[in-house]
Amino acid sequence: MANLLVTGAAGFIGTNFVRYWLEHYPEDRLVGLDALTYAGCRRNMDALRHYQQFQFIHGDIGHYENICQILREQQIDTLVHFAAESHVDRSIHGPDTFIQTNILGTHSLLKAAKTVWLDEQPGLIHRFHHVSTDEVYGSLGPEDPPFSETTPYAPNSPYSASKAASDHLVRAYHHTYGLSTTVSNCSNNYGPYQFPEKLIPLMLVNILNNKPLPVYGDGLNVRDWLYVEDHVRGIEKILSAGIVGEVYNIGGNNEWKNIDIVHLLCQEMDRAFAERSELAARYPLAPPANGQPSTSLITYVRDRLGHDRRYAINANKMAYWLNFNPDIAFASGLRKTIAWYLDNESWWRELLARAAP
Repeated sequence: MANLLVTGAAGFIGTNFVRYWLEHYPEDRLVGLDALTYAGCRRNMDALRHYQQFQFIHGDIGHYENICQILREQQIDTLVHFAAESHVDRSIHGPDTFIQTNILGTHSLLKAAKTVWLDEQPGLIHRFHHVSTDEVYGSLGPEDPPFSETTPYAPNSPYSASKAASDHLVRAYHHTYGLSTTVSNCSNNYGPYQFPEKLIPLMLVNILNNKPLPVYGDGLNVRDWLYVEDHVRGIEKILSAGIVGEVYNIGGNNEWKNIDIVHLLCQEMDRAFAERSELAARYPLAPPANGQPSTSLITYVRDRLGHDRRYAINANKMAYWLNFNPDIAFASGLRKTIAWYLDNESWWRELLARAAP
């Protein structure tokens, strides 16, 4: 039996991880920690109260003493660290929060883990798993090989720079103090519970509200897309069989241009409205509810500052050493995602209302 602390538990990937782990590992105890900022949803945690082995704590990863207390009192031996500020646009306009959460917050967790697991309980078998991003590697050209675990770091935004710094801190705590760590760098995630500021849920919600679909620049920026449950399964593999001190890239083997994603999403939304007649009454503002294609909302906007052109992940290490490959095909995952947002309107409307200025 393991005792897990999951930071960022009420956020997008954290929520999906917690739900997966509670379902598949009922013998484990799991504590979810989240500061409940704009992208964290208390409803996500309240929905899990029926799991006796689950406890939610509203707290900040930057509070070192509180983290130490949680590790001690809950007898935590596994920490899975999702908590982060992650939206590039927000980092451009307000980088301070990213430095505070992603760098100082991660260091607070590492310091607490060292104190409780190494200084107070030497010999305790433990794991600190840090969840990072492919953006730390910078930008690829059209013909460049995908990022591997040995690609030099070259972050280009305050967000990716803050994540790169946190990755280096995790590495340092392993090599200097002997903390048992692993790191995963993932490609773009999509799926249920994602705050509607990222590309797929933003476009989806904007279609339903008859708002423009903003496409940066020429729309030809390329990303590798990974369904969130596949990401969770990848972390599961690392926790169970990953080598301490190693870094693993988790990718979807699924590169798409942004504009092509938007067109595909529009087609799938039009299809959903054609197949489900009740949607027109529920979402009367949506173009397909009024006989118009969703693509009519596509609007090209000024490109993002420092916009990375292409990300792609070489996930051979995960495939070869941990026997992991993503299961969910992109078309299937996108349809699942659309269906979830269509059927969970109150969830995303509540988050948008709370985040409004």
